[in-house]
Order: sequence, then structure tokens, then C-alpha cells
Amino acid sequence: MSLSTPALRSSPTEPLNPAIAALEAGGAYLFPEALDPVAAQRLLQSIRDDRDFDHRLFLSEAEFDANPLYTGVSPRPGRNLLDRFSDQVGFVEDSPAIREAVGAVLGEDFVILNRKIVCGVPQSSVPEWLRKRILGNPVNNLGPYVRPEYRDVTYFYGIDFHQDLIDYPDRPADFLTLYIYLHKVTEVDAPLFLLEGTHRFGGTIFPHQLVRREGGLWTYGDGRDQEMTARQIILTGDAGFAAMWHACTLHGTQPDAADHERISLRYLLARGSRRAGIDLVNAQLKGPLSLEATRRDLANDGSSAIRSNTVNTA
Repeated sequence: MSLSTPALRSSPTEPLNPAIAALEAGGAYLFPEALDPVAAQRLLQSIRDDRDFDHRLFLSEAEFDANPLYTGVSPRPGRNLLDRFSDQVGFVEDSPAIREAVGAVLGEDFVILNRKIVCGVPQSSVPEWLRKRILGNPVNNLGPYVRPEYRDVTYFYGIDFHQDLIDYPDRPADFLTLYIYLHKVTEVDAPLFLLEGTHRFGGTIFPHQLVRREGGLWTYGDGRDQEMTARQIILTGDAGFAAMWHACTLHGTQPDAADHERISLRYLLARGSRRAGIDLVNAQLKGPLSLEATRRDLANDGSSAIRSNTVNTA
């Protein structure tokens, strides 16, 4: 069974559903119980059996410079490692907890926009020439530097605070991100940093206006004369940890400081044609639900045009 089947989708529930209430208040819902850890670890082993997550993933500097390519390097239909393990994702897609929460927020006719494996690459696996080249970039998606045969996974070496709306210019914020850790993630394993309540300003342009304060707090400005104080939450947890958040909730990761990769699953799930809990959440926002332009950090060829990274100061 998959998330797109009618059996998974429950009818929209009352606004007091815990997932809707959490998204209204803080822009994210952390599932109180982990998904099946044995199934998570079994999938993790299948992924690791497929390849070595080390320096062998990467092109040499000469190979990259001979044909630099910054776009079209992410997983896509027909090039997505997770699709090869569809028979092992039932612990997510058939989970009663996932069915209940997603059904409440997105309604019974929601759709899957995307599902994939995300890998936080540790420093020991990133070639020295590449670390020097990407130092300070706000978005270190390593896809351009990975060998073509391995571009069926998304590889990151840290990414600054951003909204998932960043990849969808002109699309309304009618979707959620569902994230699952496949192994224990501590503070040195590139955990997600989430800024609570930042969805309330709606869509804002990346890089975002953030100033770090003491005590895990940030000042967030929307560029439209609104400011808020947001609390930083670090998402650590065991195998099967799951969370979902609004498309306008700011989140990011620092580079993986461990001696091993951090492997997770990411789903993007969207509301269908019917009114659902996400509409109740979006009605409370004090900003636009969509943006014509979502970022200003890229050059014309898709490479990074700035050197700035806020989450690394967290």
C-alpha cells in the first residue's frame, strides 16, 4: 500500500487534532512515537549495501571542471534509489500514526509530490578540493559533484535555514514535508534545526533575515516590516523518528560532524482538491502563500553566488 491509495487517507478531522494544532502553533508536528525501528534499520542496511557513502561518490576536481553542471542533478522519476526499495517503506506509508496525521492535515485526496533518500555526508567523505570550493555556501547540495550513477540520492553537506517553498516558485504552500530518520541521530549527525513558528510570515525569500540571539532564540524578519522571535528546536531521535512541517517553516542543517553519513527519508505531501486542516493553518498566516521568486543566492548557471550561512552559527 502507498500513501496515494484511498485506504491511507482518512477524512479531515476537527481542528483540535494534535497534528493540526501543532502546525497552527509552531509550524511542525513531531510524532510522539517512533515508527518501526527494526524496519527502519532494515531499509538503512539495504541502502548501505547498495554503495559506499565515502569519497568514491564524487567526481575528481578535473572531471568536474571539464563539464560543470549545477542543475538536473537531483533524484527524479526513473533515477530515484528509494523507488527500488518500495517494498520496504510500508513502515512509513502504512503506519496508522502517519495515516491519521497526514489525513487530518491534508485530507483524503492528498498526493505525493516527491519521496527520496537524503544523505548528510560527513566531512571525512568530502574530498578536500570540494570542501574548499563550497566553504561558506548557503546551500551545499553535493549533487553537481557526485558521479552520475549515484545521483539517485540527495546529498547535503549542510544547508542554511530555508523554507521548502524554495523549490516551488508560484506554488501555494499547500504541502508538508515528512521526514524520517533511519538510524539514531544525535547533535553531531547533522540533525535538522527547526525555527518554531516561522511559518506564520508565509513565504519569504532565501537567504532569510535572521539574527541569532542567546538561549537558542532567533530574530526573524520577513522583509515586509514584520519581525518575530523564534525558538530553535534541534530534531534528534532514534531510528524511526518522524516529523512533518509546513512549507514555510524555516529549517536547516549543519555539516555532518560524525564519522558516518546521516541517511533519512523525505516525503513531500500535498493537499488535493478538498478543504483540509492545512487550510485552517494557512488562514492564520500573515504573509503570502506563494512567491514568484523564492531565492536570490544563485548565479545564472545555478552555482552559488553568495558566501553566507546562518545555521552554522547556531
